[in-house]
Amino acid sequence: MAEELKELRKKLFYRSNHVWDHLQADEKEALETISKDYRNFLSKAKTERECIETITSLLEKRGFKPEGQTRLYQSLHGKSLAAIVAGRKPPYYGLRLIATHIDSPRLDLKLHPLVEEFEMAFLKTHYYGGIKKYHWVAIPLALHGVVVKSDGRTVKMVIGEDPNDPVFTICDLLPHLARRVQGDKKLFEAIPGEKLNVLFGGLPLGDDPEEKNRVKLGVLKLLYDRYGIREEDFISAEIEIVPAGAAREVGLDRAFIGGYGQDDRICAFAALAAILNLEAPEYTCVALFLDKEEIGSDGNTGAKSRFLEKLYYDLLKRCGISASADNVLEMFFRTKAISGDVTAGIDPFYVEVHETQNDARLGHGVVITKYTGHRGKYEANDAHAEYVGWIRKIFDQAGVIWQAASCGKVDEGGGGTVAKYLAFRGLDIIDLGPPLLGMHSPFEICHKTDLYMTYRGYKCFFEAGE
Repeated sequence: MAEELKELRKKLFYRSNHVWDHLQADEKEALETISKDYRNFLSKAKTERECIETITSLLEKRGFKPEGQTRLYQSLHGKSLAAIVAGRKPPYYGLRLIATHIDSPRLDLKLHPLVEEFEMAFLKTHYYGGIKKYHWVAIPLALHGVVVKSDGRTVKMVIGEDPNDPVFTICDLLPHLARRVQGDKKLFEAIPGEKLNVLFGGLPLGDDPEEKNRVKLGVLKLLYDRYGIREEDFISAEIEIVPAGAAREVGLDRAFIGGYGQDDRICAFAALAAILNLEAPEYTCVALFLDKEEIGSDGNTGAKSRFLEKLYYDLLKRCGISASADNVLEMFFRTKAISGDVTAGIDPFYVEVHETQNDARLGHGVVITKYTGHRGKYEANDAHAEYVGWIRKIFDQAGVIWQAASCGKVDEGGGGTVAKYLAFRGLDIIDLGPPLLGMHSPFEICHKTDLYMTYRGYKCFFEAGE
């Protein structure tokens, strides 16, 4: 009887499994290879523009072209991109689409950022996306971005990543003086946004101590000598302050990867890896890399833009099919899609915010998130049961190890992704991605096995038929 009950439990109970227990030797080798490639990608692509440049380079090495026939890509303002592999069926019958976002929480420079205070130069910032402000003080920071000059020339800047570069930082208040200014305040109030000012320089220019703003003039001269830019050029610049340094393996057994921007570049990388090796799928496949998710997907490079619609029109026209409104709408409704985005992994020291039966475990594979949103599923996509069942079927058939999870207790918060904006257009779509620890921090953590199963899941999705 005991053995029968054991078999019955095995048959009827849901139980997620640790990926490592199910990998063969060759799969463990493949896991390490993709993890190394991912760390290199994460270290190199720290802004959305750098992501697009890196993705474009990798696509072109695999035969993708802007005007290609079967392997092509379309870029928008250097901040969003669609990589496409033509299927055996015309695109009118729907696409297999994975949408990810490549922007991450960070600090942007204000329009007039450079100030001098007490003979030190600082850059004033405005934070982008959901950050904990105290994460960004007293750590090494780097400057990445572009400056567009009044004559139209674009200047790229990366300072703080080369070992010979200086780095930057935001100074914190010493504990001896912080009790009333910081210690008596709530955590989110202890460091106001207006105090996130980056230490940028400290050497006066010239020998007249009565001259004002000599340090500011000194750093402006360095910028002009090196890049040919003036203070006014900050107005037409996109310069981002990000954590300095490369992504690293974490843990004595190297089980984890730590680095900045894994939300959501881990999904972008997995989608890219999946489409790079794709050959002659049944349905036309698209890996869509979008900007602006962290601030609501607004702007003309985000999920709310018309970029996706333009892509659908162009794909129909390329095949000689009328790009009429009804054909495009039919194509939307026939598309199966994934919103590739991360979720929160259970942190064993903060279990009070998790619903442990329903939240994700690191190392247990890619996460199927049926619905997102917050407090009553507001602002959510909620995939219908038939689509969830189809995803389960193709994953099980391909040996993809997955888990089903949500994001925290019902009243704690939650979050949204690009899924709801694509669902609005009629696509069947579900959230799928790995769990992270320390999400939105300067050093997020993923498990290598979850990265590997996310890649496997995305590849399986692209290759799936009906």
